[in-house]
This record gives sequence, structure tokens and C-alpha cells, in this order.
Amino acid sequence: MNRRSLLLCTAAATAAFHLPVFAQATGSRPIRLVVPYAAGGPIDVTARILAEAVKNTLGTVIIDNKPGAGGNIGADAVAKAAPDGLTIGIAATATQAVNPWLYTRMPYDAAKDFAPITQMVRVPNVLVMNADTAQRLHIASVSDLIAYAKKNPAKLNYASGGNGSAGHLAGEMFKQQAGIYALHIPYNGGNPAQLALLSGQVDFNFDNLATAAPNIRSGKLKALAVTTAQRSPALPDAPPVADTLKGFAIDTWWGLVAPAHTPPEVIARLNQAFVAALQAPETKTRFANLLAEPVSSSPQEFDQFMKQELAKYQQVVKATGAKVD
Repeated sequence: MNRRSLLLCTAAATAAFHLPVFAQATGSRPIRLVVPYAAGGPIDVTARILAEAVKNTLGTVIIDNKPGAGGNIGADAVAKAAPDGLTIGIAATATQAVNPWLYTRMPYDAAKDFAPITQMVRVPNVLVMNADTAQRLHIASVSDLIAYAKKNPAKLNYASGGNGSAGHLAGEMFKQQAGIYALHIPYNGGNPAQLALLSGQVDFNFDNLATAAPNIRSGKLKALAVTTAQRSPALPDAPPVADTLKGFAIDTWWGLVAPAHTPPEVIARLNQAFVAALQAPETKTRFANLLAEPVSSSPQEFDQFMKQELAKYQQVVKATGAKVD
């Protein structure tokens, strides 16, 4: 075979290998987007918004909800799918950074079994107190809360949606960096934890901003700070905890991944389409209604970010002692 024939054969083989993804433009084969959580939640809603936004560039994107085991079932389905660009999935704080340290047995390797596409969303958590409790204890800031805890050891408590939940991990990280003690009271879900705060049974919570916002606006809860490194556009008057505790950053995020070994050209095409959708004004408006901030990135940036989060949560989960068998 001469050199020209060899090049033509190689080009044809490459084109055939990548044909499924390029065929999305004509809608001939749909992409399956696995959401490892139940339908109706914020992750599911944002995934559906993006699926609609990329239909003109990638064709039909079908949402496949696979909840269970804290997101592990859906994440594992992506990890074990064919690396052809036709199955992608949501990677979240829990599935990529928390669960590997929380669960004794994991069905996938968070560091090796996925090819990053782009980060999608960041949703701040917020440090909140019952407004009446905050007024009674003269606490109006993070510094006030820390000072009160140090002057009144073992008198404060906080609630979370359960051992190993985002609220629990944020609380333990806060205690560790502030050098204070507060009793952790786990509840069976975020809603019961918030009800306990509203009724005055607990002193403070680290809650999801989207969940806490209505009660912050009504004056029932006092927002002391957000947990992102910068202020949140959704709550601009609340400073970051990091203004008081340097380096403190813990929030809820999710993004898009494909199975490991998906060809770089396929990843690049998916990244281009989804980043354009995330940056579109309509997407930003729809996400803002969910108090979610679109965050697009290159595959390399998202890969580095997930590695940093995985390392960070190793220390946080270890400090809590939480385990799921």
C-alpha cells in the first residue's frame, strides 16, 4: 500500500470512528445524558435546560434519570458506557468528591473512569441562623458567631440533612477552621433540618441557597455568609465565609463528563456545544431563577477542579468520621 492509500484509509477509519457524534447535527442518533438523581430536582432541571439548548448543534439529547446510592448508580452507568460520545452524564460534588471517601465500596473510580467535558453550575450554600436567635445572641456576622462559640463552649448546635450531607461537611469544615465546637444534629433530609432551624431547635445551618432563600427574604432566617469564595449574585449582601476564614470554600457544583477514553475530538465537540449553551443569555436567565450560576470551563480546567475537590473532601469527610457501608 502506497503512502497516499494509507493516508486515505486512516482518514476513513477516523471519520467512521467519530461518525456517531458528528451525526448528532442531523439528529440521527440521540445522546443519552444520565442524571444520577431523581427527576424534578435542580440538577435534573438544569440538565433538561441544557439538553434543549444544544439540540441545534448536537441533535436530540435524552435525559436518563438513574437515582440511588447517593448518585453512585447513575455515575457508574456513565463510567461503564461505551466511550463513543453517545452517553454522557452529570458529575456532581457527591459523585466525584464526597462519595469516594464516604462509601466503603465504590463501583467506579472517580479519578480514572471519566473524561471531563465542562463544569455546568455552582450553587452556593449559605450560613444561616434563626433570625430571632441571632438577635437574642447579638450575632450579626461570622465573626460574631465564632466569638460567641468561643465564649460559650459547647452551647451551640447545628443541623444538617444527615451524616455526610453537604450541610454536615460544611459545618465540620467551619468548626475545624474556626477552632470552635458546635454539636451536629443530623436530620433525615434538608427540609426537616430547616424546619428545626425555623422552630429554634437548632442554632445555625449550612443550607443550600435555593432552599433557604424564601425564608431569608421573609426575614425568618438571617444569612451570615455564603460558602463560595466570592459573593453570590443571588445574595449580594452576604459576604463569603472566606472573608473571615481565609481559604474557606465549599459549595454545590455539577458538570458534564463522558466515559474515560472518549476520543479528544469528541470531547472537544461536546465541550464547544455545551459551553456555548451555558454562556447563552437565555440559559443564564433560566439558571438564575433556580439561584444557580452557570460555570463553563475547558475539559482540562474541569479535570483539575475535580481533582482539587476530591483531595479537599478527603480531609473534610475524614474529620467528620462519616461512613456509608
